[in-house]
Amino acid sequence: MNSEPLALSQALASFDALWSPRIVTRVNDYDVRVAKVSGEHVWHVHDHTDEFFLVLDGELHIALREAAGERTVVLARGAVFTVPRGTFHKPSAPGGASILMFEPSGTVTVGDRHDEVPAHVDATTGHELAS
Repeated sequence: MNSEPLALSQALASFDALWSPRIVTRVNDYDVRVAKVSGEHVWHVHDHTDEFFLVLDGELHIALREAAGERTVVLARGAVFTVPRGTFHKPSAPGGASILMFEPSGTVTVGDRHDEVPAHVDATTGHELAS
């Protein structure tokens, strides 16, 4: 990892792929990832970890399947939300968004269990940011 400050706008400008997060830094055993997103991701669940989202630009919707039923949270720019471990969720961004995620290193973007992964979703543990 780079030991110099990094502008998130610069990191986001370095790639175009959607739903394909880049690791901008690590904090202990956690990755800080940024991603460009548009359209829908896939229903999935992380059995052993929460997933933190911060919307840097645009608007992110996260559909949740909870004990009380399904609901969708809408996150505007600057909003944060944590999906609790064990909760099926499906992020989407009808108008596109840039997001930051914080999760344990090695966490797969499509979780431990998921629906069929569409071609536009990168099932990855994150990509190193190009130098």
